Amino acid sequence: MTATDPVPFHVGITPERVVDAAEELTRDTHLMTWSIRDLAGRLGIAASGVYHHVGGKDSLCREVVERVLARIEVPDLQLTWQEWFRTLLFQAGPVVAEYPGVAKWMLMHGPTLPAALPVLEAGMSILGASGFGERAAFTYAVLLNNAMLTISMGDDRLQHEGDGPRDHATMMTEFAEMTAGSAPAKAMGRELIQPFAEGGDAAEQLRWEYYRSAVNITIAGIEVTSTPSDEGVHEWPGDVAADSRP
Repeated sequence: MTATDPVPFHVGITPERVVDAAEELTRDTHLMTWSIRDLAGRLGIAASGVYHHVGGKDSLCREVVERVLARIEVPDLQLTWQEWFRTLLFQAGPVVAEYPGVAKWMLMHGPTLPAALPVLEAGMSILGASGFGERAAFTYAVLLNNAMLTISMGDDRLQHEGDGPRDHATMMTEFAEMTAGSAPAKAMGRELIQPFAEGGDAAEQLRWEYYRSAVNITIAGIEVTSTPSDEGVHEWPGDVAADSRP
């Protein structure tokens, strides 16, 4: 028995307690970075106890993601498709971001969990009723993936906030030297790069401004590129081009 495997038994440990600890560990760190040994250490049991009660890292990740997805409410189906997805994604973003790495897991695995089914069915239903037809699945994926990709990027950035003020100062100095004489580049550094690099409240506020903009721009882009036909079916430029090929 080693210091990292403190006890050979797991008295009082249940699968729910193991998943509780995995959820807490994800909130404190990142779903992709903690190990079974880290989790066992938090529970005060041998690593074999985690495998016995729940299984390996993949099973635990699925359990954690399932719990997070269960917290996301399905918006009112009486909304327009634009407002339905805006309501869903504005709500889901902060929920998913509370558990770093969950967004990346969702991007990698898609809607493969039972907890994802209510949102998937409702989203596909509202897109179908709005005339997207065969493009409903594609549109749903664009909306969800763009949102989760934005969250995932923020999660990864948070991983590096501990670099410290020296690294931040060095980065900003290098950026200033690189952009000397370029007013647009300086504006980019001042308005976007610097707040993110500094971290803290400024970065958090900017993160959610950026997220809401990404959601709104994706919705606006779909509105522009998918035009309802006379029959009310949304047509995409790519569909027209494909149909016109010899």
